[in-house]
Amino acid sequence: MTLTDRIPSWKKLSLFAVTWPIFVDSVLRMLLGTVDVFMLSRISDTATGAVGLANEIIYFCILMFGFVGIGTSVAVSQYIGAGREKEASRISALAISMNLIFGILVSVVLVSFGESLLRLLNLNPEQIGIASRYLKIIGGFIWVEALSYAVSSVIRSSGHTKSVMFVTLGVNLIHVTGNYLLIFGHMGFPEWGVKGAAVSTVVSRLLGIVVLLILLYRRIPAPIRRKDYVTWNGSYIKQILGIGLPAAGEHLSWQSQYLMIISFVNMIGITALNTHVYVMNISNYFMALAMSIGAGTEIIVGQMVGAGEMKEAYRRLIKSVKVSFGLTLAIVGAAAIFRHELIGMFTDDPDIIAAGAGIFLLSIVLEPGRTFNTVIINSLRAAGDARFPVLMGVLSMWGVSVPLAYTLGVHFGIGLLGIWIAFAVDEWLRGLIMLLRWRSRAWEKKALVKPVSVPESGAGAQAQA
Repeated sequence: MTLTDRIPSWKKLSLFAVTWPIFVDSVLRMLLGTVDVFMLSRISDTATGAVGLANEIIYFCILMFGFVGIGTSVAVSQYIGAGREKEASRISALAISMNLIFGILVSVVLVSFGESLLRLLNLNPEQIGIASRYLKIIGGFIWVEALSYAVSSVIRSSGHTKSVMFVTLGVNLIHVTGNYLLIFGHMGFPEWGVKGAAVSTVVSRLLGIVVLLILLYRRIPAPIRRKDYVTWNGSYIKQILGIGLPAAGEHLSWQSQYLMIISFVNMIGITALNTHVYVMNISNYFMALAMSIGAGTEIIVGQMVGAGEMKEAYRRLIKSVKVSFGLTLAIVGAAAIFRHELIGMFTDDPDIIAAGAGIFLLSIVLEPGRTFNTVIINSLRAAGDARFPVLMGVLSMWGVSVPLAYTLGVHFGIGLLGIWIAFAVDEWLRGLIMLLRWRSRAWEKKALVKPVSVPESGAGAQAQA
């Protein structure tokens, strides 16, 4: 055994080395949707708004795939930190099978009931037709994204965040090229418009998952056997779902309250909807850095907790919060200076530009609050403390965000700005509650696994089952 082999896995990971590929990967993943919105905005704001709403349903489904991915990430990180690599591979294979089955079921639902879901969002008839065609194509292959989510989570949890980043980069290059050819009909390809954007997305994701599966077998610490994909270990399932289901509950709560609030936006008018779609496509990039630091911290904290290093985990999270808060504030502040130009990239409608510029100023307050949630909740889950965030999330989202959004945006007529004020209040409230939870150290008793060797007084190290 070499000296490097004896170094605990978490000590080999630096936050910067783990985080920057996740940040680039997050930006590239968001570009998949933004590229569609940007290129389709050359056609019409109506098509852009329709595709933007269809993508909200797609994002909702992808968040649901995350319940297995998040549970897997936490479990794999803790097993690796505990020095139990073979078990990490067993649980990885099980998670991949679970997400694939779930993804196929979701594809069937979207193809069969996609148009009905769009009608619930109060879209006008013209936009329903556009969005429905887009949703059926993307939805029919959403199982690819489910599989990709699981495989990516396993590779990242092993610390190989760069590998996933390079795959996403390739997927984006293929997607942009496909959009150029199929939306506008260049170089002899058919001019399919919205359909072309959907086909381009599907093809690029299919190619991406092939590469991810190849990388899976080259990056995991212990090989996955074929039988591991069909061996349903009850203990592993319990560990995955013990973290994943509460995370899914929180995501479900957030996305469902968000879709409810979108219906309020539609009540305000189509200009408000189009403004919201453009602003959200840009705001997602504001969140990317905090999300990436949160994901990187989750990997390191998970391995620390698996190794029994609770004090190190506590300090790591506090440092990450400070870093992400400062960087998010700097990025949002810089964007606010160029707010008119940013919205102007998507449209020349003066009403949309003016409304969007106001939202960007509010983001200086909103986004730092979101940072608390993203970074701290990820680390609470990494430590095994998954239920508290979802309980507080449901209470705040449905008890504060939804009623406040309707009251300010619709009842008092403040419009889209009032709705985003409600978002800010919700994010700050939940963020501060999560910070208090971390400081309480209640999460220290929630670890899923124990290290292979635990020192005992008067005795040697003892293996833990």
